[in-house]
Amino acid sequence: MASTDTGVDVTKGDASAAGEPRPASGLAGLEAGLDALDSVQTGRTPLRETLTRKVLPPLTAIALVLVIWQSLVWSGTVPDYKLASPAEVWGELRTAWLQGTLLDYIWTSVSRGLLGFLLALVIGTPLGLLVARVPFVRAAIGPVLSGLQSLPSVAWVPPAVIWLGLDDSMMYAVILLGAVPSIANGLVAGIDQIPPLYLRAGRTLGATGLRGAWHIVMPGALPGYLAGLKQGWAFAWRSLMAAEIIASSPDLGVGLGQLLENGRTNSSMPQVFLAIFLILLVGIAIDLLIFSPLERWVLRSRGLLVTR
Repeated sequence: MASTDTGVDVTKGDASAAGEPRPASGLAGLEAGLDALDSVQTGRTPLRETLTRKVLPPLTAIALVLVIWQSLVWSGTVPDYKLASPAEVWGELRTAWLQGTLLDYIWTSVSRGLLGFLLALVIGTPLGLLVARVPFVRAAIGPVLSGLQSLPSVAWVPPAVIWLGLDDSMMYAVILLGAVPSIANGLVAGIDQIPPLYLRAGRTLGATGLRGAWHIVMPGALPGYLAGLKQGWAFAWRSLMAAEIIASSPDLGVGLGQLLENGRTNSSMPQVFLAIFLILLVGIAIDLLIFSPLERWVLRSRGLLVTR
C-alpha cells in the first residue's frame, strides 16, 4: 500500500487530483451498460409498425407480380395457351372450391408430406448421432449420405414404383430417401460445431451415453440440426411432388402434384398455375407456422435474436 507517514493514501489522492473516476464508479457504470444491453423490450409492437414491417412488404411484392403478370397477358407477348391470366386462375380456384375438391387436393399432399417427414425425423436423428459420434460409421456411411443428398429425388420414383407398387408406401419411400440424408447431415454438421470444451465438461459431470446426447450434444447442435430439418422438409416436399407427378393411380387419390400433371395432360394452363401456386403456398405456410417460430425460439434462447 502506497502511503505517507501521515496516513494519507498517496495513490488515492493522486487519482482524485488527476480527476480520474474511481474504480468502483467505473465498474458501476460498466455494469449498468451491460444491464441495458441485456434488457429485453417487453412492450407490444405498435400495430402500425407491424403492418409496415411485416405485412406491407409481401403484399407489395404480390401486387407487383400480379401487375407484371397481367401486363404480359394484355400485351400479347406470350400466347394465351402458354400463359393464363390471373382471372382465369382465380376462376379455376373458385371452381375447385365450389366443387369441394380444393381442400382434398391440399390435404392429400400435406398429410403425406408431414407423415413422411416425421418418419424421416425418427430415422434421420439417431442416424445422424451415430454417424457423428462413431468414427467407423462416419467413415463408412458419411460419404453415402452426402451422395444421397445430392441425388435428385425424382430418380427414386421409378425403382420405388417397381419395388412397392402404386400405393402410399411408394410415396413414403421416396420422401424418406429424399429427407433422411438432409436431416442426418444437418445434425452431423451441428455436432461438429460444438466446442470440445462443452463435451469434456459434460463428460466430467457424468453426462455420457444417452444422457450426454440429450443434455449436451443435442442442445449444442440445435442450430445445425434445425437447418437440417428445414432442408429435410424441403427435400421431402419436392420428393413427394415428383412422386405424385410421375406415379398416378386411382388408389393414390389426387394430390397437388397429380393436379399439376392433370393440367398438363389437359393442356389447361389455369389448372397448371393453380397447382403451382398451391404447392408454393403450402411450402410458405409450413415455413411460417413451424420452422420460423422454432428458429426464433432457438435464437432467443441463445441471446441472438436482435430486435430492430
